[in-house]
Amino acid sequence: MADMINMQKVSKIYSGAIETQVLFDIDLKVEEGSFNSLVGQSGSGKSTLLNIIGTLDKATKGTVEIAGQRTDTMTKDQLASLRNQSLGFIFQFHHLLPEFTARENVLMPYLIQHGKTTSEIEKRADELLGLVGLDAVKNNLSTEMSGGQQQRAAIARALINNPKLILADEPTGNLDTDTTDSVYRLLRQINEEYGTTFLIVTHDRKIAERTDRIIMVEDGRIELDLIT
Repeated sequence: MADMINMQKVSKIYSGAIETQVLFDIDLKVEEGSFNSLVGQSGSGKSTLLNIIGTLDKATKGTVEIAGQRTDTMTKDQLASLRNQSLGFIFQFHHLLPEFTARENVLMPYLIQHGKTTSEIEKRADELLGLVGLDAVKNNLSTEMSGGQQQRAAIARALINNPKLILADEPTGNLDTDTTDSVYRLLRQINEEYGTTFLIVTHDRKIAERTDRIIMVEDGRIELDLIT
């Protein structure tokens, strides 16, 4: 299979009164359609690595390819277009807009890109809301939903533009055990049905062990790369 992520000799240095290097010559390839976890202690560099993959930050050195495109040489507008078209983000905090319904929140990334919706994309939004089990509350304001329902809406939102790669940063960090298991099974279902590539940052060992590959970052380097 083709590589969804291809990073070669990636380093990240933050400048300031004292220069701080947080990533050291990272080499990482992630296959298209795979289901991966990224683990490491706080301060290990995993969040910086995820931000570079997600084009929210730039490497100081090295090359980065996402979905076959060099991102380290792109302009801001090119990066914004790539994020909107090819990447989906799921965060620990759902970041739903409180004044909008679940359905409107799901449609928001499409609206940002195109300015208006179509009947086809509205149908897709409804299908995704059904997939994540929110048919009954899709017209509820986000504030009228439970934490688990809000996170499910955020997952549907991440899928609306049919991204090739989903980056999930502690997506179950605020959820109870039963809801965590439900959300994990949903992410796995999406991976299998749509062939979407997943990279999940997690502190939950049980979640990491259920992915196909565990990538452990320690002190800015990949210390363990395990196929489970």
